[in-house]
Amino acid sequence: MPPWRTAIVAVMALAVSACGPTASPAPNSGAPTGTSGPATPATSAEASPTTAPASFSGPTYLNPIYSRDFPDPHVLPVDGTYYAYSTNAGTTNVPVITSPDLVSWERVGDAMPALPSWAMPNFGNTWAPGVIQIGEKFVLYFVARDAQADLQCIGVATADAPDGPYRDDSDAPFICQADLGGSIDAYPFADDDGKLYVYWKNDGNCCGKSVGLWGQTLTDDGLTLTGEAVQLIQRDQPWEIPLIENPAMVRHEDSYYLFYSGNWWSGPDYAVGYAVCETALGPCDKPIREPLFSYTSTATGPGGQAFFVDADGDLVMAYHAWTGSQVGYPNGMRSLRIEPVAFENGAPVIEGPTTDRQPLP
Repeated sequence: MPPWRTAIVAVMALAVSACGPTASPAPNSGAPTGTSGPATPATSAEASPTTAPASFSGPTYLNPIYSRDFPDPHVLPVDGTYYAYSTNAGTTNVPVITSPDLVSWERVGDAMPALPSWAMPNFGNTWAPGVIQIGEKFVLYFVARDAQADLQCIGVATADAPDGPYRDDSDAPFICQADLGGSIDAYPFADDDGKLYVYWKNDGNCCGKSVGLWGQTLTDDGLTLTGEAVQLIQRDQPWEIPLIENPAMVRHEDSYYLFYSGNWWSGPDYAVGYAVCETALGPCDKPIREPLFSYTSTATGPGGQAFFVDADGDLVMAYHAWTGSQVGYPNGMRSLRIEPVAFENGAPVIEGPTTDRQPLP
């Protein structure tokens, strides 16, 4: 099978091979003690933005592109190779896989084999990686359990190569809203002007608190927060009950689109929604009162979405969905899938699950 997309333009999440090793079922950054989904990328001397093209022109493919467990995927294209990262699996903190074409995948190993001093041992608590390239450095935002607060919090680690090893030498989390239940699902975003932002969810459902999605500016190296954190949206629609999570920002023309997952990660009604924002930090408004992308017979409980621009300049959404009829662990697996994304009259359009498409020749 010839390569599909070998080079790379920009930014964000995906991954792995049908012949690769089996990943152990892993709790989502969305488990009862917290929830989550994923995060995302660049390749030049400066971070590249995730800006959406007007339409999709690429070839078709066959979903799932990786049928084993790979929740909360995030894809980073670098020098003709796609690197995909996911929520923890077994004893692997940040599973990473690579592909030259988004078709065949090879397991690399653990992008972050050692957790920082502030984090408790894994035990299923390392979630939703988001990776971005800034200059010659790679920056990984991840979720781990803060030993002091006993909450899920966000850390930041760096590496000289996209597959790691990433190191976080700090003695405290990068983002941890302890009064709001902790913080998870960090997603980095580079705007057209090179300005960097990070988005996340406060993990209020861990402890009976409200849940919102937040954003804040970053310094040019992506390692320091600047300005004030801004809450962009909250749960306010019936389909989202009990929560929203997994923020992922995309710019199209002069508007910003904040995609998110809603409902409960381990059920069939988990789905993807979106809000339209005036700037990268809001204000944001939800134009529809239903999911943009939801359950079908071939994709049960889709979510954990992240976005990247492929070698053809097309915007692609990476996400997970339960494989077959098994929904929930320990018997189910959240397999890796991708969908093309276009915009029509200012609204995002996702073609829908593509299991019935023909594989590439």
